[in-house]
Amino acid sequence: MKRITIVLAFIGMISLQGCTTNDDIDNDTISQVFELRNVSFGYNPNDGYTIYQTFNPQIFSSDVVLIYRLTGLINSNTPIWQSIPRTLYLPEGELDYDFDFSSVDFTIYAGGTYNLGLTPSFITNQTFRIVIVPGYFSKNSSLDYNDYNAVVKAYNIDESKIKKLN
Repeated sequence: MKRITIVLAFIGMISLQGCTTNDDIDNDTISQVFELRNVSFGYNPNDGYTIYQTFNPQIFSSDVVLIYRLTGLINSNTPIWQSIPRTLYLPEGELDYDFDFSSVDFTIYAGGTYNLGLTPSFITNQTFRIVIVPGYFSKNSSLDYNDYNAVVKAYNIDESKIKKLN
C-alpha cells in the first residue's frame, strides 16, 4: 500500500510540475526602444507644442515609458541623451519638455515662459528615444533612469534593433 501511495504521489508531482499560471509571452518581458528622428513639435492653441504618436502594437498597461531627447553628439558614434521631463534655462526664459503615455499612445510636450517660436532649434528637427520597460522589470530602484546608457545596459537593449516610428 505504501508503494502505491508513493507512486501516485510521484505521478501527481510530475503532472503538477507541468502546470503553470505564468502566461508570460516574450513580448511582455523584453524592453524595446523606438526612435523619433528629426520630428518637429506641432502647435495648437489648446495643447501648445506637442508630438503625438500611437503604439503599434499597443503596450501592456503595466509597462513603463521612458523618453530621452538627443541633445548633442560627443562624436559621430556617441550621442548625448537627456531624460525628460526636463527644464532648460535659456536666455529667453524656461523651456520645459514633458510627456504622458497610455497603453495606446504617448504625447511629448514643449512649453515655456516665453514664445517657443523664438528658439526654433528646440522645437524643430528633434530626435527622441522612447524606451518601453515591462512593468515586471521597472521596479529596479538602484537604476538611474535618467541615464539612457545605464537603462540600455540594465535591460539588455540591442540598439541595432531600435525601431523608427517616423
